[in-house]
Amino acid sequence: MKDFHGKVAAITGAGSGIGRALALELAREGARLALADVSTEGLAETARQVAAAGAACTTTQVDVADRSAVFAWAEACAREHGRVNLAFNNAGVALAAPAATVSPDDFDWLMDINFWGVVHGTQAFLPLLRASGDGHVVNISSIFGIIAMPTQSAYNAAKFAVRGYTEALRMELELEEAPVGVTCVHPGGIATRIALSQRVDDAVLRMTGQDVDTFRRHSNRLIQTTTPEAAARRILAGVRRNERRVLVGPDAKLLDLLARLLGAGYQRLLIGRARRMRTALRKAQGA
Repeated sequence: MKDFHGKVAAITGAGSGIGRALALELAREGARLALADVSTEGLAETARQVAAAGAACTTTQVDVADRSAVFAWAEACAREHGRVNLAFNNAGVALAAPAATVSPDDFDWLMDINFWGVVHGTQAFLPLLRASGDGHVVNISSIFGIIAMPTQSAYNAAKFAVRGYTEALRMELELEEAPVGVTCVHPGGIATRIALSQRVDDAVLRMTGQDVDTFRRHSNRLIQTTTPEAAARRILAGVRRNERRVLVGPDAKLLDLLARLLGAGYQRLLIGRARRMRTALRKAQGA
């Protein structure tokens, strides 16, 4: 897929961040858009910006954890737009919690959105992508789908699962010579609001000596590496080239390289970094 003009793109998590940036970039390139998010306010703002860019779009409030809602949305997209060429499974949430004590409810909440939401979106739209004759699935994993991180076990589990699911899907579609490309995206730190709305386990707050708002703000500062607009451009470039894997941001490229060079040894580096950060945070709290 070299050209997005006239193509129909369905995007989850379109009310902010990478989802909104993808919508606007595709709008500028002449695509038609079917946008979904749980936030009606976020969707309305994205739709306003898309309209200002001169593109047509439809908006639907969808919780990607609800399989029936995602399939109903896909059917509505087919009715309203006639076809769908691109499906971006982008919606996601964040959770900081220790692996040993993360609550089942929090784990289920994250997996239902970050993993099952991707599966639901892929399965709902794949028949439409096949029928288009020129389709592409884009599933958003994370650099945390390549390397693990302390306090991110649930997020790691979901994003590693997205990676495995997406890579297997790509191979299956190639084996049957289907007219559908598949790309798995691994962003590093992107300047979105995901860290500001993350759930934070009390054990993590005790470990860092922070209250939840301070922890969220600190986490947010750490990921201000790549803009959503730059991420969207890199993702769409990957779709044009039918890339299997797209790394977004210099931090993602560095961490991927460390994992390739060091194997499991990258964990020692991250442990050292986590210890230094914990010490610095405690000193700051003491001051």
